[in-house]
Amino acid sequence: MQLMENKSRVAQFILLGLTSDPALRTPLIVIFLFVYVITVVGNVGMILLILLDSRLHTPMYFFLGNLSFVDFCYSSAVTPKVLSGLTLGDMAITYNACAAQMFFFSAFATTENYLLASMAYDRYAAVCKPLHYTTTMTTGVCMCLMIGSYVCGFLNASIHTANTFSLSFCMPNVVHDFFCDLPAVMVLSCSERRFNDLVLICVGSLNIFVAFVVIWISYTIIFISIVKRHSASGSHKAMSTCASHFSAVSIFYGTIIFMYLQPSSSHSMDTDKIASVFYTMIIPMLNPVVYSLRNKEVKSAFMKIIFKAK
Repeated sequence: MQLMENKSRVAQFILLGLTSDPALRTPLIVIFLFVYVITVVGNVGMILLILLDSRLHTPMYFFLGNLSFVDFCYSSAVTPKVLSGLTLGDMAITYNACAAQMFFFSAFATTENYLLASMAYDRYAAVCKPLHYTTTMTTGVCMCLMIGSYVCGFLNASIHTANTFSLSFCMPNVVHDFFCDLPAVMVLSCSERRFNDLVLICVGSLNIFVAFVVIWISYTIIFISIVKRHSASGSHKAMSTCASHFSAVSIFYGTIIFMYLQPSSSHSMDTDKIASVFYTMIIPMLNPVVYSLRNKEVKSAFMKIIFKAK
């Protein structure tokens, strides 16, 4: 990190935020605080629910618990700083803090990418190989998939953070976003960055491609298996077990592909801000809501905890 600091001509960055209109500051604080509270309560609540109810000690909920943890972490890497900036009016962030925010956000967002792929494989095993499910999704397999997801996430974050902060940054130091996102910081560099852009696109594409192919193949086989079934009730049950996960996948990848798989020079900062709000704040809030509303076992476990509390 010291080497990176020596290459830089700036000691801090200024986060431009979402708007320069003071009249919008209070409404944004209220909205973002509400979203963050729901995110924390929803994801932490989901984790506790899975831990407390033995009926949810299955591979599907093991991955869902990790997904909730990751959602909580990558939302927390961004939202508190946004709220403090809006409240205090201080949008400055130090060089090291910017690098740290970028690292942890990238790490947990990429981990979610691979967790979603692991969950797709789990759904494939449950729907298409039900008789072999317990021998396929063993504790060892689940642990390997989970650990592999975190390793890939933190390795990817290390590459991207080093790739970005190996550049020289000159004045102006204003980041046209509300957090230190990769494209928004890279465009501030006064270095030649064609190679760095290429690294961003290639590494990002590889991560998304690998996970997306696993998800696409899993759901293609699941869909074919469901179509071949003659039992309407069996098909409905199989679809219902996959619906929540497929919804989360669609929302996550739609936004990520839009944001990262284009050169930084092609980015529209205003459009990127809207997309950034969606995947940094809204998606982590939506995931526990989607899974809790569409999943009978989660609702049943929640009601059981409520009645025990009474």
